[in-house]
Amino acid sequence: MTHTESDNRAHLTGRRILAVDYGTKATGLAVLRPEQVPYPLPYTRLMYKTDEMLILDLLRIVKEESIAAVVLGVPRLLDGKETTMTRRILAFGAKLEEALKPLPLYLQDESLSTFEAEERMKASPRYNFKVDPRQLDALSASIILEGFMQNLTSE
Repeated sequence: MTHTESDNRAHLTGRRILAVDYGTKATGLAVLRPEQVPYPLPYTRLMYKTDEMLILDLLRIVKEESIAAVVLGVPRLLDGKETTMTRRILAFGAKLEEALKPLPLYLQDESLSTFEAEERMKASPRYNFKVDPRQLDALSASIILEGFMQNLTSE
């Protein structure tokens, strides 16, 4: 279905990448723009209506931001097992991959990304040391993208 850990991702170095933290209420997005900043930044939060509408929004952003690849966060239990949400996101990923062609879609483990985002908010003056639910999804997406980039540089 999608590109895996073993894929050669070297062609992504220096390219713009969009990360998606899929949710049934809101979907968080983050973007890596290496020509501006060397690390991922929260981008926006899209309110969820349907998978099809979300895909249309993502395609628009991919075009506007000149995105070279998309990373989709996939949750798993800490023991690696799938959940109902894992299966739903994988089904969404199949539809998104088809819509994105020829751009690649990569899957990235997002275990504990929301927890980490909450902890970062509590420790940051940028968020007044509080969890801001309106920005949580986009920050989670940036953490997903950080993990993807760490895997990219360690290959």
